[in-house]
Amino acid sequence: MLNRFKETHGKLIIKIAGQNRLAYAFSDFADLYDLTEWAQRGGYQGSVIYFYDLANGSVYHPFEKKRNVAYGKPVYFDGFYYFLRADYDRKDVLLYKYVPEKEPEVVKFFDLREMDLYNLAIMGEGINVVSQSDKLTCYYPSKFSFELKDNETVTMIKDGSVYVEAWVEEGWDHQNNCASENYEYYNKVIVKDFEGKTLSEERGCLFQNDDGNWWIA
Repeated sequence: MLNRFKETHGKLIIKIAGQNRLAYAFSDFADLYDLTEWAQRGGYQGSVIYFYDLANGSVYHPFEKKRNVAYGKPVYFDGFYYFLRADYDRKDVLLYKYVPEKEPEVVKFFDLREMDLYNLAIMGEGINVVSQSDKLTCYYPSKFSFELKDNETVTMIKDGSVYVEAWVEEGWDHQNNCASENYEYYNKVIVKDFEGKTLSEERGCLFQNDDGNWWIA
């Protein structure tokens, strides 16, 4: 059977992990960091975040399109949908919690000028607002920061610990610029505290299932 949403925008929709009701899409592919680059070229046309209801076919867009506004990927936690909305003109980033057919509620205000918009996102478990480049910076609910190596990416924050994935490449023949017979590429899961101190380390790769649960593969 072919179902049809009440609005069709021709966008790729992505189901939000941890629940079965909503998927989401953006009106274009601009992310929060793109606001700074667009500002150097005269500004950004603005984007819209859509929520697609898999239960009844409704499509919700809690905000109309506005110039120089972009959105972050939504997450689900404890009965609510959370997302970031950055307004480059007002120089603010707002963390919202939302349920369909109700007005979004502001959870936290951030000064955009005091944030690194690069890879700015909500990270779980729970609601943690972070950015990461050469370092991880957490803005909410706890404030902390520590350096990251070039091969490290933060994937999850849970129970006071930061879960970092690090890619490892072994057995590369640099002289011939090719993989040797012993070549291997894999990930490690490194657990750190909020000061960046390593608590544990193991071979593995983190994966979040559609039900919201995390696995180490």
